[in-house]
Amino acid sequence: MSARYQVDGATAVEISASIEAGIREAALAPGDPLPSVRALAAELAVSPATVASAYAELRRRGLVVTAGRHGTRVRSRPPVAARRAALRPPSAPGLRDLSRGGPDRRLLPPLRRHLAALADAFGDPVGYPDLGVLPDMVEAASARLAADGVPVAGLTLTGGALDGIERLLGAHLRHGDAVAVEDPGWAELLDLLAALGLRPIGVPIDDEGPIVAGVAAALAAGARALIVTSRAQNPTGAAVSADRAEALRALLAERADLLLIEDDHAAELARVPLHPLAGAATHWAFLRSVSKPFGPDLRLAALAGDETTLARVAGRARVGAGWVSTVLQRLVLSLWRDPETTALVTRAAESYERRRGGLVAALADRGVPAHGRTGINVWVPVEDETSTLTALRDAGWAVAPGMLYRIAGPPGLRITVSDLREEEIPALAEAVARAARPTPAPGFTA
Repeated sequence: MSARYQVDGATAVEISASIEAGIREAALAPGDPLPSVRALAAELAVSPATVASAYAELRRRGLVVTAGRHGTRVRSRPPVAARRAALRPPSAPGLRDLSRGGPDRRLLPPLRRHLAALADAFGDPVGYPDLGVLPDMVEAASARLAADGVPVAGLTLTGGALDGIERLLGAHLRHGDAVAVEDPGWAELLDLLAALGLRPIGVPIDDEGPIVAGVAAALAAGARALIVTSRAQNPTGAAVSADRAEALRALLAERADLLLIEDDHAAELARVPLHPLAGAATHWAFLRSVSKPFGPDLRLAALAGDETTLARVAGRARVGAGWVSTVLQRLVLSLWRDPETTALVTRAAESYERRRGGLVAALADRGVPAHGRTGINVWVPVEDETSTLTALRDAGWAVAPGMLYRIAGPPGLRITVSDLREEEIPALAEAVARAARPTPAPGFTA
């Protein structure tokens, strides 16, 4: 815990409020450890049960996480607004930062021309009756999904993939329900589950997607939802293969008690075919967002699903946010219809494939196994995350620790290639190989 911040309070409510204030004021940063229950109880002259109750409330609200011998820490993305500086991982001058996980901004389509055209064509204000999902958007998004084999009986829009997942879970599940998720998996999703009071069950994955036996075990343990990344899985780059999709569809066939959510966030950037699970379970949803190919500021995702699921999501939106901006919808339509933008996205996908594949191959040449079938990330299994991360930082490289993405899976590191230059690949691979297999210290000599 930060030496600058002292927790206070005499009751569980006061203690949890004090810790929340520390997070909000950035005196407690993401990842900071909290004192043990007994240590804080002694410091505040309260019973350990009082501190334990405060920590339990903070866990329930997704502000902290408890990880065995690692103790209790502030979550990587606690659901409370803090000063923005506190959300940035520490860096250092001259450090090559490959930890961010975002797309290469040099390969995102420019928006100026499209925005100018929209201003000329749709510059007049519109009223409430004209707002909602545009028919042209439904037609275009449905055609793009159907071309990849996704059944589209109906479609709605959400403010990106994570917003869609939150709406889906809120429409189907209750506090305390279990959700089967990939392990390792998307860190933001794990934080969302914590904020919603849902319990994640980790499902091991390989390069072909979630392992069938792991999914079966999660369902047997009571999972009421299953979330699968179709392609470019974060952090491993896994993509659901045809054989894996067939096996999972057989396992999930007509499960009326399960919500199946598929996230195809990479979409046009993925260089492997889509093998959807859509329709395998009674209640299902397929999400395709536009942020990775077209820009993180374009918060829009197309959501297809069964009739009941779509009705629930659209109904909740109607009494909440209402709709996705029609200006944003028209901008995305303009990008989809533009041949130059399509060509740029294709070049981006090819560039990511060269860099990702080049890094995986360079690591393999040095005896380091790595995973990165699709997407912008490479996952490197290691024996010890802390020592490997430290050695890489000493060599001038910053990558993401696997603990952000793991529930019970083995340790690893995530390397994002979107800011990696091709000529840097040999040096990075050599640094990873040295960090993952450090030279033993010399023994004593006579």
